[in-house]
Amino acid sequence: MGLIDGILAVLFGGSRNVVKETAEVFRVNAENEAGRELSLQGQVLEQFGKEFRLADRSRFDEVIDALNRVPRPAMALGTLALFVSAMVDPVWFAARMAGIALVPEPLWWLLAAIVSFYFGARHQAKGQQFQRDLAQTIARVPQVVQTVREVEALRDVTPARPEAASEPAGPVAFSTADEPNAALRDWLATRG
Repeated sequence: MGLIDGILAVLFGGSRNVVKETAEVFRVNAENEAGRELSLQGQVLEQFGKEFRLADRSRFDEVIDALNRVPRPAMALGTLALFVSAMVDPVWFAARMAGIALVPEPLWWLLAAIVSFYFGARHQAKGQQFQRDLAQTIARVPQVVQTVREVEALRDVTPARPEAASEPAGPVAFSTADEPNAALRDWLATRG
């Protein structure tokens, strides 16, 4: 038994675990890794929420955002207008299309590149806006959970019974003869 105790003391003695330490050289400790990932994710969300605040947007940002909304509807409505103009005035439409046919191919490639980059950038900006909104929503979760708990706590509270109204000590000083309301006159008569 002394030999086994000696071997175990070497491996696990002195608040050490040689087996665990050796295994962690080849495989990451899953619990410690999860803790590090949780800490990193919390820091990223906090930084992300601070970086993208809608309250910090200037008037210039709002104007540029409004201008960025114009090209897509303009292109869609312009295309529909071309269909309408083809039906309303075919000669005018044919003259315009003949002019478009004279545009050289490199200019078409340039237009395609500009439109592609515009929509790509717009897609990226809207994706980042979505992530900003998502980060703000996630940041509000603890507050919403607390509010829901407070509301749910109100469900268990039963209101206190109101105290019975005390009767007046003396007779009511109304004249039943002058009262035009017959129901009130009868009630006052029964009361005394």
